[in-house]
Amino acid sequence: MSDYKLGLNYALEQDQNDALKTYREQFHIPKDKQGKSWIYMTGNSLGLQPKQTATYVNQELKDWANLGVEGHFEAKNPWLPYHEFLTESMAKVVGAKPIEVIVMNTLTANLHFMMVSFYKPTKTRYKILIESDAFPSDKYAVESQLRHHGFDDKEGVVLWKPRQGEDLLNYEDLEQILKEQGDEIALIMIGGVNYYTGQFFDLKRITNLGHKHGCNVGFDCAHGAGNVALNLHDSGADFAVWCTYKYLNSGPGSLGGCFVHERHAHRKDLNRFTGWWSHNKQTRFRMRDEFDQMPGAEGWQLSNPPILSMAAIRASLDMFNEVGFENLIKKSKKLTGYFEFLIKQLGEDTIKIITPTSPNERGCQLSIQVKNADKTLHNKLTEAGIISDWREPDVIRCAPVPLYNSFEDVYRLVEHLSLTLSKREGTEKE
Repeated sequence: MSDYKLGLNYALEQDQNDALKTYREQFHIPKDKQGKSWIYMTGNSLGLQPKQTATYVNQELKDWANLGVEGHFEAKNPWLPYHEFLTESMAKVVGAKPIEVIVMNTLTANLHFMMVSFYKPTKTRYKILIESDAFPSDKYAVESQLRHHGFDDKEGVVLWKPRQGEDLLNYEDLEQILKEQGDEIALIMIGGVNYYTGQFFDLKRITNLGHKHGCNVGFDCAHGAGNVALNLHDSGADFAVWCTYKYLNSGPGSLGGCFVHERHAHRKDLNRFTGWWSHNKQTRFRMRDEFDQMPGAEGWQLSNPPILSMAAIRASLDMFNEVGFENLIKKSKKLTGYFEFLIKQLGEDTIKIITPTSPNERGCQLSIQVKNADKTLHNKLTEAGIISDWREPDVIRCAPVPLYNSFEDVYRLVEHLSLTLSKREGTEKE
């Protein structure tokens, strides 16, 4: 983008004119032992803590201390319907209708619960299609589902692979796979944004293609929720799952989310695991009634939710509501575009960005490969207070998150990277 300019003054000017600049101050930015703030670029792994989170969590601790069990009804934010306080905000973030969204369990647990309903293998249609470099947990989960149903966990997995010498996946290759094996594939389960390359897939295109061949389609949106415009309802996907501890800044191991398309909302024929929290909330406490399934995504709940985790999620979602997701996306594209611009100044013979160049095919993460580099380079950045993310065999993932990262952060990151590379080259010449 020709509008970007070199030099620190440009970065400082962009920060000064940033409409979202005040939100950085609403987060705890970790510091080194000398008290200097880290340049934190790993919101794609664990988001930073909003300062208001403590207030939200402490309110529930206070109500628990003062009210005990009566907090289910008498707390400032009653615990019994607490998950409902999150639904509308979460639906906005992932582009869904409230009836399609529920916050519950954790990411891979939710993936399994969704596959109970949407992986329905037969003797002839039993395979599961995933991307070849899917996040390991997704791979392990689908393999275990195959074993659970009595199928071979290697033969039953169909891999969508990049072409020789390429890093990104090609839709024409997916079409060819489905043309050849579509009648054997029961489920397509793709990471909405690939954790390694940062490629943001066209969810609607994949869903339409899968449904055309009679496959159910789901997405793991762990790297998409709070990062890109997922538009899950419009995608037509049967289901999606995500976590809240990355871009949704809700704390390590916090609860995940599920999307189930509204066309399945009232289907009682779908197989599912159930518990008392998926039972009709009007009669739930009668205890002796036969199971009466709730409609919508709520009908996939099992247990009463952990309120302290939900309080942290609520603190984050309230901030997302205040900022407006469209404003976040706008800044994200500009910030990541600036990052890309600066990286390219270092020379493509030295450093390569494997993330798509189109802003519509990525989120804020850029995955970079440095020629002849190993983890030593990443370690040197860490020592300099640049917190990025190393992924074997040779990728450094950096995610300038629009809520709390600045243009100066990006400038300083690339400055340190350039300096480290210069020192390395000097050593090599010696």
